[in-house]
Amino acid sequence: MNIASLTFLAVMLTVSIKGFVIAIAVVTGTAVLIAAMLGIAGKFFQVEIDQKEAMIRELLPGNNCGACGYAGCDALAKAISTGEAVPNACPVGRGTHAEIAALMGSSVEEKERMVSFVRCKGTCDKTTVKYHYEGMADCKKLALIPGHGEKVCSYGCMGYGSCVKVCDFDAIHVVDGVALVDKEKCTACGLCIIECPNQLITLVPYRDGHRVGCNSKDKGKEVRLACSTGCIACMLCVKACEFDAVKVENNLATIDYAKCTNCGKCAEKCPQKIIQLQ
Repeated sequence: MNIASLTFLAVMLTVSIKGFVIAIAVVTGTAVLIAAMLGIAGKFFQVEIDQKEAMIRELLPGNNCGACGYAGCDALAKAISTGEAVPNACPVGRGTHAEIAALMGSSVEEKERMVSFVRCKGTCDKTTVKYHYEGMADCKKLALIPGHGEKVCSYGCMGYGSCVKVCDFDAIHVVDGVALVDKEKCTACGLCIIECPNQLITLVPYRDGHRVGCNSKDKGKEVRLACSTGCIACMLCVKACEFDAVKVENNLATIDYAKCTNCGKCAEKCPQKIIQLQ
């Protein structure tokens, strides 16, 4: 190889090295510039963290179920910290209400624990079926069909578990065609109540008590044809109660838990056995 060729290669190598160095310098400079800009933007757009809000958020359960009426636990924590919501606004986090109130410099009186109750005892062996449904297992979809499902009773549990799907606490399951609540797991968030198209789930006191397991508004004759365990509005429970705690309205027995002493006389007299200790 002659001197001219060697000189040419040397020049080309020098140019390549300079180009490589320049490229590295450009990339490094760009990275530094971007980092600096991000740092400035971070300080400019920085949101001040309310320590009280953060502490309240740590005490909330984090289920983001929306039962409190706010869009998740973050929104509720902010509302409580600003005084917009009360310290015991979360129905799920009962055990932390006092701590949250203390952070807010106040106190809170713990409400009586409530749990969901399904007002239906119409299991598969007790109800009359008018047809057999084959389709999507969803109560809301089935409610669009005239008659509200397979069972003759249009007020009772359809048994397709829409309530089960929305429960974040594994507290409700369909057993023998009827939804059943495990009160030990239930947090009274109310999502199952909202989901049920027949509006047969309600909140009742957690303590043991007598519950009316029926939601039918039909008259006695129609009820007997539809379900062997439905309320026939016979009034025997009303007559048996010495504390004016039981009434029959719209052909359906109801219990006023503020008056009920849990004596059990209404359950003893009920011929349909729909009033039971739960």
